Amino acid sequence: MSGVQQAVFQNQRSFGPAPGQDAYTTPGNYTWVAPTAVTSISVVAIGGAAAGCRGGSLGYKNNISTTPGCGYAVVVGNANATSRFVCTVKGSGGAVSCAPFFVGDGGGLGGISAGLGGGGAGGYAGNGGSVTGGSGGNGAAISRCCCGTFGQAGGGGVGILGQGASGANGIPVGACRPGKGGSGGADGSGITGNIVGGNGGAFGGASGGGNAGSGTPATGAVRIIWPGNTRSFPSTGTGDQ
Repeated sequence: MSGVQQAVFQNQRSFGPAPGQDAYTTPGNYTWVAPTAVTSISVVAIGGAAAGCRGGSLGYKNNISTTPGCGYAVVVGNANATSRFVCTVKGSGGAVSCAPFFVGDGGGLGGISAGLGGGGAGGYAGNGGSVTGGSGGNGAAISRCCCGTFGQAGGGGVGILGQGASGANGIPVGACRPGKGGSGGADGSGITGNIVGGNGGAFGGASGGGNAGSGTPATGAVRIIWPGNTRSFPSTGTGDQ
């Protein structure tokens, strides 16, 4: 063993692996391989939203045991579909019913639009926006629409870097206002031509409906961070490192 290898080996024995992360933000099926010396991880999963309806839910789980060199299944949900890390943690898609939405240590259900625009994605410490607004610490909020328009704006999304400021409902002042993203998520978008619903904000924001069709609901995402015994959701060492 070289001097450099010996130093790295001693460092890992003394302090554990250096902080690391992997993020999956494009819908599909993946295999995550645990890096050398990584024996625990924390994971957040956000489900894909529904068109003109509910935002995707968010789930997270911390300090999940892993074996270096082994592969683990990761699924990132498209519209309406669940995102998950093996069978340990998931964020359900927006079309799923109100049964338990996630498996993990915490997270929020996606908000329901109830005809007022796209529902917001679930948050780290509360539900996504609904007609009455999200609970404290929610990830995102619904859009709201003034009367007399034919399309509705999209709901806000939620970010994957851990809990931050909550989203805010759109304010119907003269036009449709998209929901604001929470925890670093993207805002929804406004309507197109007054007849096509707005798009949902990434990740997990639902699109708004319209006379000429709904906008595009946001897809889901999965993020893995390590070491899981020192970095944990919703907000302990979850930044970009």
